[in-house]
Amino acid sequence: MKSVRNTRTGPSIGTVGDRATAEHGPGRPRDERIDSEVVSAVLSVLRSKGYEAVTMEGIAERVRRARSSIYRRWPSKRHLVAYAVVSEMGGNPAADTGSLRRDLEAAVGTLLSAFGGPLGKALAGIVADMARDPQLAEMIRHEVLAARRKSMRDAFARARARQEVRSDLDIELVIDMLTGPFYYRQLFGHAPITRRLTQDVVSYVLRVVAVD
Repeated sequence: MKSVRNTRTGPSIGTVGDRATAEHGPGRPRDERIDSEVVSAVLSVLRSKGYEAVTMEGIAERVRRARSSIYRRWPSKRHLVAYAVVSEMGGNPAADTGSLRRDLEAAVGTLLSAFGGPLGKALAGIVADMARDPQLAEMIRHEVLAARRKSMRDAFARARARQEVRSDLDIELVIDMLTGPFYYRQLFGHAPITRRLTQDVVSYVLRVVAVD
């Protein structure tokens, strides 16, 4: 079973885990050990059986906790899965290194790592369920994608302040160009996701955004 790595930036204040606690009242202080066990269990089920197999009761049994302790943290399966996804992918992939290339390579490198694990096998099922479940789709967009996209947006803002990139960029489109190949290859399986891909994608994007 793949454990949650401490080197990644996990959910921050205001994300699904904390919101779940707030919705159920103050209760007991959060137990990070339980959070880690639950995330590992969710990722294990996603990897082996897919999104539909994840249940609150099943996860409680896997971690040998009372269902009430799970519901205190995550009021629904959607909250639970979103929390596990953001724990695996991280919310701040483009930390400030002083170099746009290094910032972007780190950001897309988190997709390489995440899709090489349980999320890679579960992605198609999650996307399919997002199409059927608007609330899940909104939760994934808000809890997982929004923070990651902001992190990359901030990296471009820093580069613009250093006068490394053009001022007329459509940043949202550029972010799609950076991340899209990873989702596309994972979903359709027509080509591998490799370390070389992270370097090539960043190199192509840098050619587009560079100051003439």
